[in-house]
Amino acid sequence: MSSRGSNQHPQPPADASASGETRLLEVVFPEHSNHYGTLFAGNALSLMAKAAYIAGARRAGRNVVMATAEKVDFLQPVKVGELIEIVAHVVRAGTSSMTVAVEINRENLASKEHRTAMRGQFEMVAVNEQGRPVRIEPDES
Repeated sequence: MSSRGSNQHPQPPADASASGETRLLEVVFPEHSNHYGTLFAGNALSLMAKAAYIAGARRAGRNVVMATAEKVDFLQPVKVGELIEIVAHVVRAGTSSMTVAVEINRENLASKEHRTAMRGQFEMVAVNEQGRPVRIEPDES
């Protein structure tokens, strides 16, 4: 049976919610760039923060907020026209907070070259409707 026109979507891997694994794809357009024709750092940080939020929320099963953005390394520029994949996953879960590792990988569509362009870590905290921290399932020791 063809899936064309079907409302069924592929399911994430069974362990995706455990790690909150998140993958986002974007094309770098001129409006995302700086005066050098490369991805503006502020836009890159925004994309990384979005991926960290999604990964943390998936892992916690509820809304999260960012507590800290740890060291972010800008390893190489991403040119206008390149594809970027933002990959995030939870590397540590405590009582209410999680550490989320995020990488931006660049792909030159013409040359097929793939390289890690940026990486960083974000501390996300699970919160209730009033914005107060709440318990989550910690990592198994």
